[in-house]
Amino acid sequence: METNQITEMLMAFGLTRQEATVYYALVQNGTMSGYEVAKQTGISRSNAYNALAGLVDKGFSYAGDGSVKKYMPLDVAEICDNKMQSLLNIKNMLVENMPKVAKETEGYLTICGYKNIEDKIRHMLLESMQRVYLEMDIAYITRFENELITLRDNNIKVVILTNGKTKLSGAKIYQTDIKQNQIGVITDSSHVLTGEFGKGQNNCCLFTGQKNFVQIFKDSLKNEIKLIEILKVKGEK
Repeated sequence: METNQITEMLMAFGLTRQEATVYYALVQNGTMSGYEVAKQTGISRSNAYNALAGLVDKGFSYAGDGSVKKYMPLDVAEICDNKMQSLLNIKNMLVENMPKVAKETEGYLTICGYKNIEDKIRHMLLESMQRVYLEMDIAYITRFENELITLRDNNIKVVILTNGKTKLSGAKIYQTDIKQNQIGVITDSSHVLTGEFGKGQNNCCLFTGQKNFVQIFKDSLKNEIKLIEILKVKGEK
């Protein structure tokens, strides 16, 4: 992975670009002074010290004692664990203290962008209590494998229509042709997400809890499954 990509990921944890650069240098070279960091990274000495102070404040580095202060980086796994635990604590406090969201209407929402659609699918899967129907390209099925395994382990029915093979056991899988980037997700017979989903493209999906739409979409998937089963029986004769 390129250094720029690592820097961007570190910035997702609240670091500035200079702090991310300095942290990466500490990890590469071990404990260093501000002078050594500035020399190693090409950052001015004042900015290097500011970045090091920021890393200490944000829990990415320890500052040692001595006439020449040295800085030691924390292991990235430890940092991530600490940040995730902190976010989990914040989540629990928010859930407990925030007012409840107004009851969801049965309207229609348009969700655009690869990441936004992916996040919505993941949330739908994690919130499902009874059953899930997925229709999408095998490449995208694999992106949600961890969530699907959790559903299976919790005895939640999982039905998948896809165009490739998956090692996921415990799910009912049907082989079918998938139109490029077309997806469909139904959870608990109460919500549907359908539309286009793919990286590098301006895709949009429709999300709704409108009962009639959900039922129509569910019936359509069931009819497709029946057709797959009929064709399979004919092919075996």
